[in-house]
Amino acid sequence: MNIDALLNELIDYAASKHLIETQDRIYCKNQLLSILDITESIERPAKGDGAREAAAILQDILDWAAENGVLEQNTVTERDLLDTKLMDVFAQRPSDVTRRFRELEREKGIREATAWFYEWCQDIHYIRRDRIAKNLSWKTPTEYGALDITINLSKPEKDPKEIQAAKKAVVSSYPLCLLCQENVGYAGHLNHPARQNLRTIPVKLADEEWHVQFSPYVYYHEHAIVLKADHEPMKITADTFLRLLDFVEQYPHYFIGSNADLPIVGGSILSHDHYQAGRYEFPMARAEVDNKEELAAHPGVTAGRVRWPMSVVRLSGKDKHSVVRAGEDILRQWKQYEDRSVQIIPETDGTPHHTITPIARMRAEQFELDLVLRSNLTSEEHPMGIYHPHEEVHHIKKENIGLIEVMGLAVLPGRLDKELELTAEALNSADPEAALKDSIAEKHAAWALEAVEKGEAVDKKAFLEQEVGNVFHTILHHAGVFKRTGEGLDAFDRFLHTVQGKRP
Repeated sequence: MNIDALLNELIDYAASKHLIETQDRIYCKNQLLSILDITESIERPAKGDGAREAAAILQDILDWAAENGVLEQNTVTERDLLDTKLMDVFAQRPSDVTRRFRELEREKGIREATAWFYEWCQDIHYIRRDRIAKNLSWKTPTEYGALDITINLSKPEKDPKEIQAAKKAVVSSYPLCLLCQENVGYAGHLNHPARQNLRTIPVKLADEEWHVQFSPYVYYHEHAIVLKADHEPMKITADTFLRLLDFVEQYPHYFIGSNADLPIVGGSILSHDHYQAGRYEFPMARAEVDNKEELAAHPGVTAGRVRWPMSVVRLSGKDKHSVVRAGEDILRQWKQYEDRSVQIIPETDGTPHHTITPIARMRAEQFELDLVLRSNLTSEEHPMGIYHPHEEVHHIKKENIGLIEVMGLAVLPGRLDKELELTAEALNSADPEAALKDSIAEKHAAWALEAVEKGEAVDKKAFLEQEVGNVFHTILHHAGVFKRTGEGLDAFDRFLHTVQGKRP
């Protein structure tokens, strides 16, 4: 394996993506040689076509590094630490990236600026195209429109050697978390991913410093993370609504939303205030609104019940601050709202249960704010949460229903890829029940056999994918605090009457 030729090829790739200029070639070559502890070079990097993608070239370089002792262990984590260090050679400084972003924003508009930044993050291998391409995605039709289903295969699993090595690694409190600004340019280690090629764009929200970056494991187009410059815990307040609307005012082609701020219904990182955004229309955004009326206390702002399995109040208005005040009123009322006839209980022994998952967008030159009512109430029957995926669907998903799922995109665990394949093979066998027994897909047996009884399907795997979508449909209903029944909708309307200032 000719490492010199591979490094020259990587330089060709960088030049073809306009990451570097001709004058930078020898400098970049020397930087790459230094990282790999190579003291001599056979040939000067001449201009090539840069035909191969970064992932393929880096794979060959990393294989060489493993064979020549540059990598202590040939694990995914150590390979990621090294290839990120190599790609940092071609990465502009944060200020240069921001300067280019602002130039595009001024000259061509914010859409062009985010499109360029998204492409740059892929070209510099921060967003790993090769891994994202592994994700499985499909749509499942329902009465609420098509739901988006994704099986996440882009995040590599750690092998036992990595887990053991990580346990022995020194524990560091820098950066404080994966969302802190100190991650920009950070080399990483066995317990923290490398981030030398991470760049962010500053943005002012409610007169505070925030930053926009893209998720390395994108689930939809231009999947962005908007994070607070300071390491502060997540909290849903009127300031949250103002920040979200400030953001869509500056990025009108994006939606933005926040996970809830309570356990069970919250996101995976509650220690650092952050939002998720992007250039994508989720199924919930396309849902119709029922009982839409102007709020008496907030002239110019309408509120209605979204036709969706979860319980969503949609606010709309031209004046940003009026929409924020209306949202603040609804949050305050929901936090203390009680209706025991439908198991709506705001607190237990002083512990609050109610919060909101908010989502903002611009639509027809109006600010739109979806307020998804959430509750983390538990019971003996549902110890993980009454409004959480119930036990009968845990074979598909048992994790929290966060912002992305709330809006109609299921992010399902990678294990399902192999499990569904084995389940499909079993269903096509002479004795499906026996074929499933004692396999890793055994947990799906009762569900799969019951699903097949609904009707014959030529392609059992495609049929199971449809049924997985149906399970996600069920999960969204589990998470809805007001159920889509006559009794539940009547109860939801009673809450809306409270919001609209009417008597029940």
